[in-house]
Amino acid sequence: MQPDTIVLVHGFWVTPRAWENWITHYQDKGFRVIAPPYPGFEVEVEALNADPTPIEAVTVPAIISSLEKVITELDRPPVIMGHSAGGAFTQLLLDRGFGAAGVAINSAPTEGVSVVPLSQVRSTFPVLKNPANRHRAVGFDYDHWRYAFTNTFPEDQAHATYERYHIPAPGSIVWGSALANIHPGHTDTYVDYHNAGRAPLLFCSGENDHLMPPKVQQSNAKHYKAEGTVTEVTVFPGRSHLMPAQDGWEEVADHALDWALAHA
Repeated sequence: MQPDTIVLVHGFWVTPRAWENWITHYQDKGFRVIAPPYPGFEVEVEALNADPTPIEAVTVPAIISSLEKVITELDRPPVIMGHSAGGAFTQLLLDRGFGAAGVAINSAPTEGVSVVPLSQVRSTFPVLKNPANRHRAVGFDYDHWRYAFTNTFPEDQAHATYERYHIPAPGSIVWGSALANIHPGHTDTYVDYHNAGRAPLLFCSGENDHLMPPKVQQSNAKHYKAEGTVTEVTVFPGRSHLMPAQDGWEEVADHALDWALAHA
């Protein structure tokens, strides 16, 4: 049976609110849509900006555990779609046997992906410039949001998304991702690239994404080596990091769903 549920996993610096257009779009197509918040993120954007304590405390294992619980309670495996850090979490879930198909949109890299373009360094600099940020929730000012998330948006839309979606990100996880390839042993973002049982995976990449550029997506995809598994990359011209909220998002949403249903 084809999947009847879509699980949407948000990334950092935003909440599930960033999926609002996709939720309605997929519901109108007859799908059950679940966009679960990270543990402690159940409140609205405004509340998290006022008190970022839950952001400081969240961990990757806690996020994955909460997502696994949501998926385990479903009658059949869903399509899992994740944006940014949620793309990495989508990969972790597929590696653990969850999901009928996965879509990673402007995905953060999993362990072992060593490509670090200059624009990515600049995008994460507000967090990585100070080691003390490993214990803080760190937000972007508008100019940095504009560079990292909405660099090809019209100015008024860039401002509007900042006001509606932006929250701080957990410095501990951003720092952990940056150091993943130099720590001894496996980190929280480890996946088995040789897992022959992994569900099909599509990377959707924005051509002009500064935070997670196409080189990151392409390198991540090339790490998957298991014969018989399906791993593909689609690059969308002119798109920024916040692709789920950018004009023309319907093209991305429809391509992601069509691909997932064709390969599930």
